[in-house]
Amino acid sequence: FMSLTNLQIRKAKPKEKQYKLSDGRGMYLIVAPRGGRYWRLDYRFNGKRQTLSLGTFPSTSLKEARRKCANTKSLIEDGIDPSHQRKIKLAGDKDSFEAVAKEWYGKYRSQWTDNHATTTLRRIEANLFPWLGSRPIAVIEPREILQTLRRIEKRGSLETAHRVQQIASRIFRYAVATGQCTRDPTTDLKGALPPTRSTHFPTITDPPEIGALLRTIDGYQGSPITQFALQMAPLVFVRPGELRHCEWAEIRTDEATWRIPSTKMKMRRDHIVPLSRQALSIFEELQPLTGSGIYAFPSARSATRPMSENTINGALRRLGYTTDEFTGHGFRSMASTILNENSWNRDAIERQLAHVDNNSIRATYNYAEHLEERRRMMQWWADYLDTLRSKCD
Repeated sequence: FMSLTNLQIRKAKPKEKQYKLSDGRGMYLIVAPRGGRYWRLDYRFNGKRQTLSLGTFPSTSLKEARRKCANTKSLIEDGIDPSHQRKIKLAGDKDSFEAVAKEWYGKYRSQWTDNHATTTLRRIEANLFPWLGSRPIAVIEPREILQTLRRIEKRGSLETAHRVQQIASRIFRYAVATGQCTRDPTTDLKGALPPTRSTHFPTITDPPEIGALLRTIDGYQGSPITQFALQMAPLVFVRPGELRHCEWAEIRTDEATWRIPSTKMKMRRDHIVPLSRQALSIFEELQPLTGSGIYAFPSARSATRPMSENTINGALRRLGYTTDEFTGHGFRSMASTILNENSWNRDAIERQLAHVDNNSIRATYNYAEHLEERRRMMQWWADYLDTLRSKCD
């Protein structure tokens, strides 16, 4: 038996019917009636005859076809069916973890705030794609996911590891729903990561200290727009991202409300903030400065962009409050604590904080629920802050 040569292949003329030119070891070249030349390999696996394509000539040369043949034989010797392996690889291109994750992200992106969407994508790209991205989602095992999560844990980011596990679970559940895999393997990892410590944003709840904070803010020497934002933050106690994205079009002075659309809210629900007389007064003073633009609190660099997410915390640092003492998020905990201590309706407080009840039926609340009570509560809160501000212990 003689192996093929490149000269033989090039001289092979098409015939009325296709024919084979054998190279040995089960590999041969099919010469088709229209002149096409196709590499094939016949092999046996578990007693069954199989045929595998190795490419076309001349794009796949004789040397390359022999290399592919040798690699395939090695797989067979290792007990791996090369046809099955190829199916997994082909599926991996379309049903890889990365492809499915991007599909999931694209489907749900519009339901998230910009910050949440950016954070989610960054966590996927940095922590999952490098190790799982190219793997067919249907064959990923719990131990692979755990190895990936342990990498995050080892660099001291346990909270992120838990978040990434939650994201991975959502991706797998989406893949199950769309028929791209049969189960969510992250469910097998319950308890595999150490629990995170419950962390709360640092806040101030001692009344004299609250008064001192408010007086310090009133003495802020930086940008007047930043000072107005600092003064507004305790009065409305929204999330910092919601405050800096406040638009003039959302302020209804005639009804004394700030109506925040669902697209800006963490829980994706419209939210009403009743405005106290003090909050309306700040907006009135701010209007000549920024009222001609979109945002009530615009960026110092561009009026068409909102204030930077670091501005409020940076200003608090300049006023002498460390990250362990107080942050922009702390105004929410401050209000929640004091309002609860003063016996305001817990449901009204939770609605004003834009929290969603864990009970799925109660969670489908009207965003204007308890509105009249919330109006009274917000005015009481603003008056209370004024009282604390005026007390110098």
